[in-house]
Formats: sequence, C-alpha cells, structure tokens
Amino acid sequence: MPGIHFYFPTEEQFVDGFSRIRVEHEVETHFSTVVERAAADAAAAAFESGRRDMRSVPFVTIDPEGSRDLDQAFHASRSGDGYRVHYAIADLAHFIEPHGLIDGAARRRGVTFYAPDERASLHPDVLNMDAASLLPGADRPALVWTHDLDSHGTLIGTHVERAIVRSTAALSYKEVHQDLHSGEPQELHLLLREIGILRQKKEATRGGVSLRLPSQEVVKRDGTYGLVFRATLPVENWNAQMSLLTGMAAARIMLDNKVGLLRTLPKPQKSTLAWLRRCSEALDVPYPTYLAYPDWVRALDMTDPDQAALMTQAARAFRGAGYVGFDGEVPKQTRHYAIGSDYAHVTAPLRRLIDRFANEVVLALSADKRPPAWVVDALDTIPDVMMDTSRRERAFERAIVDFAESLTLAGRIGEVFQAIATDVDDDKVALQIRKPAIVARLYADGVGLGDEIDVRLTEADTEKRTVAFELA
Repeated sequence: MPGIHFYFPTEEQFVDGFSRIRVEHEVETHFSTVVERAAADAAAAAFESGRRDMRSVPFVTIDPEGSRDLDQAFHASRSGDGYRVHYAIADLAHFIEPHGLIDGAARRRGVTFYAPDERASLHPDVLNMDAASLLPGADRPALVWTHDLDSHGTLIGTHVERAIVRSTAALSYKEVHQDLHSGEPQELHLLLREIGILRQKKEATRGGVSLRLPSQEVVKRDGTYGLVFRATLPVENWNAQMSLLTGMAAARIMLDNKVGLLRTLPKPQKSTLAWLRRCSEALDVPYPTYLAYPDWVRALDMTDPDQAALMTQAARAFRGAGYVGFDGEVPKQTRHYAIGSDYAHVTAPLRRLIDRFANEVVLALSADKRPPAWVVDALDTIPDVMMDTSRRERAFERAIVDFAESLTLAGRIGEVFQAIATDVDDDKVALQIRKPAIVARLYADGVGLGDEIDVRLTEADTEKRTVAFELA
C-alpha cells in the first residue's frame, strides 16, 4: 500500500545510538578502580554511634517500577485529628569522605544520567544501588524527617535527625495505584492519598502550580525500544507532595539561620503571561482577568486538544530555574515560583549532588551547630556545578529522544501522521504526534495553535538525529 511502511528498528540499533550519545556528551557509566574500591570499603563501614534506631517504623519506598536507587522512604500515621509523617532520606554523607575519591567523582558528574538501556550513576553502584539505597529488609543509615501536620495538612512542627531504618517494601506507583482501587486498600496508601490531596490544596492556596504534561519517554518493549507519552498517576503527585513538604521545611530552616542552598525559580515575566492570554483568546479558552496564572493552569483540561496545547505553552513560564548558596545574608531571590514557596533540594541525594550538601546544612542547624566547613566552603561553587550539570542533563536527554525519534521513523519517509500544533510562531509550528510519540517542528503558514493536522514525513536522519515534516 503506498505511503505505508513496515520498519522495526532492532534493540542493537537503539543501544548503539545510545552508546554514541554517551560518548558525545562525555557521560561516564563506570568509575575508576580506586573509586570503586573506596566505595566498597565505605559500604562495609559500620554505622556511627548516636543514630536513633527507627527500624520499628514500617517505612515503604514508592518509585518507578524496577528502581533500585531508592532515595526516600515514607510512613504516615494519624496523630489526634492530624497526621505524623516520617520521611527517610538516604544518608550519603555516612559513606562519602569530604574531598575524597568518591566525593570528587560525584562532583564531576553532578547527577545520575539516565538512558533507556543504562544509567550513569552519581556514585558507584555498590552505594547507589545497594548499601546506600533504602532497599527493603536491610538496615540503612538515613536522615529521618518527622513532620507533624494538622487536620488541614498544615505543617505545625518538623524535626530531622540521623537514624537507622529498615524499609518493609519497595512499591511501584502502579502497585499503590492498583491497591487504592482495590476493595481493601492499605491504610498507609489511604493516608498518602489523604495527606497528598490536603497538600495539593495547600499548594493551590499559596499559588503553586504543577504542570500535568505527559512525559515523552523511550521505553524498552517487545525486544526493542519505543517512544510513548506517559501521563502521571495521581499517586505520583501525592508522593511528590511529601518531597515538596520536606524541601520547603528545609528551606525554612536555612533561611531562619541565614545559611544554605536553595532551588529558585523567578516569577514569570509579564510579557509571557500576556502572550499566554493572547493564545487562550485565539483558542477561545477562557482566561478571565481576575484569574491568577496558577489557578488558570489548574483549570485546564488535558483531554481537550486546545487546552492541552495551552498547557504546553504554559511551560514557558517555568524558565530561569537556578540554585543559590548563601551564608550570613539572605539572597534577594529565594522563592520557587512554581512551588509557591522557598524550597531546597534535599530528598534525592543518590541522584543529585546538591542534596548531600543541603542535608548536612539542615542537620547541623537543627542541632544548633554551624554546618561543617566542607559544606560551607562549597556554598559558592555547588550552585554553578548544578547549573552546568542541569544543562548537560537536558542536552543528553534531548539527544536520546531525538535519536529514538529519528530511528523509529527511519524507513517511513512519505508516511502521513496525525498531529496537533502545540506551538506556533509565525511559520514555525511545534507538533505533537501521538503514534508514535513524536515531538517535532514544521515550517508552514496558516496553521493555528491547537489545530489538528495531517503531516507527511520528509526526513528521518539518525546521524543528525533530526526529523522533518510537511503539511500533507
């Protein structure tokens, strides 16, 4: 049949491309022998004295299916008419000597780089996937936050300390989602939902906003790889609220003591908001002048093509995120606009360098002590490391997706696909094709934001990692 092509890229083709991208972006998947040896020695070290024994708390981890680098473990219980949340964070400082071999390697990497076939861990896997990970059934060093909330989900007290914990289960988002829709859901999962919804209401009240865009992912299936758009499950958002709660509590401690590391995001520019208002008018989607930007975004319906296109445009307001370190004087810009609060990264030390440093700040301050010198010395440099790492991470992830798109479409030149215009700037049109899950650009006149159009594939170059379309 003309215009229909049957082309199935092999796993080997995908893996070869992923490998070339790692080389191009200087993403290292292995550590030197001396770093691996240092990590193995650190993994075998006994716990230091003074840790609180919290192994009786039945923590669980909730992560994507198959995860082994488990940063956080959660437990909640009712406390009067409110709640008590225990949130355990992997204690990397227990294993890593400041300015030592593992620390140096982690500072060069900045984050864990994820590819569909292989991860390049921030630390050797004997730590990231084993001794430091909050795997079930094993004693682990952790930083445990205890949050007390009232009946409305408002934080009324918080405390952080070093402890020994033992997770009871490694759950996936899908498993918790299914349990909540079973006849007899577990009490812990009900509490996660209950507290998560209360915290989402708090987020709306303080002007925070979370974009509900489906993520474009490269996944392994049927012996090869494919592209999908994956929408988040509600349980992922509720779980994220526990992390946000902890990050906001950490930021408050830092600001009260005028020393720390914050994650920031400036308020959207007026020109950006005015442009979004014009887009909403063009698509005949209400955007009343009395409605604040976060409230407008929350009201958008992702099942409506026009409103989904506007949600994509709303991401423009979330630009300019950064990190700031301070000691003795609070910086002018402290807020994270999307969260609607001051915020610090403290809940992912297995995957993000800055969290280990930020955790040591709040631990010291909570004990009425000055943060360690190795942390204070890094307050000026770690933000720059993280900004550079974030740029590298985005470029790496984009290259992976671009390659997967070009390989998936290779051999299908001339085929027609259904697409929606998610961004229009003169003759430059951003497209979202649902099957396969492709995001691309088109140069054409007369296309409007949110238009559903047919496009013909004209190019799929796996070397350049580019695809091109024309109006069909």
